[in-house]
Amino acid sequence: MQSLQGLIGALAQQPHILVVDDDRRICQLVSRFLMAQQFVVQTAENAQEAAEMIKRFSFDALIVDVMMPGQSGLEFTRELRKTSTVPVILLTALGEVEDRIAGLETGADDYLPKPFEPRELVLRLNAVLRRAPAAPAKSGDACFRVGSWLFRVNRAELEHEAADKPLQRLTTVEANLLRALCESAGQPLSRHDLAVRCGMDAAGERTIDVQVTRLRRKIEDDTKNPRALVTVRGKGYMLHADRIG
Repeated sequence: MQSLQGLIGALAQQPHILVVDDDRRICQLVSRFLMAQQFVVQTAENAQEAAEMIKRFSFDALIVDVMMPGQSGLEFTRELRKTSTVPVILLTALGEVEDRIAGLETGADDYLPKPFEPRELVLRLNAVLRRAPAAPAKSGDACFRVGSWLFRVNRAELEHEAADKPLQRLTTVEANLLRALCESAGQPLSRHDLAVRCGMDAAGERTIDVQVTRLRRKIEDDTKNPRALVTVRGKGYMLHADRIG
């Protein structure tokens, strides 16, 4: 039987997708198909719910319906692009050229008209994941050295000491998690403490394990033998880091 740690590690290796559609049937069908293709999937019924989930979790790509009550998929994507470069595929029953152009002009990465073939959705999803853009650099702020990386706190990004390495942008949860660990560097923090600091309820403790695994993929040279973000048996997680700014 696969261990819990092994299961968490396996899940963290799979792309995390958010499906946003007010049609529950579509959400269920897309979710089941994507999970069968080794994606981790969560769903939201509207733009407001999606925005809240994006603040709490790390997603590798979004699949968004255009025609939703309240804020449309186009409006949601346009607003999202002010703060995030996460890949977005728009779904819509509208298939005219003008509609596709309007979708792409909002900052969407791809556009798929309904009805669609699920296998085509997977192909398009894999394509946008491969070409996901890097986040741009910003002005200076508080900084911690974490292994070979510099963590820019207010920018929520990681900069490698090697100049040829691209910046890595952190999600809100990842940034909050790393900030909490940096502020208590050298001291173990329990899953409960980390969940609270990341704005999660008690149910978020299990999510912390997955988020830690994803964070290790960004800061560790060898995720199987982490040196910066370590597990302290019976106590939680501890980070080795130095404040340099």
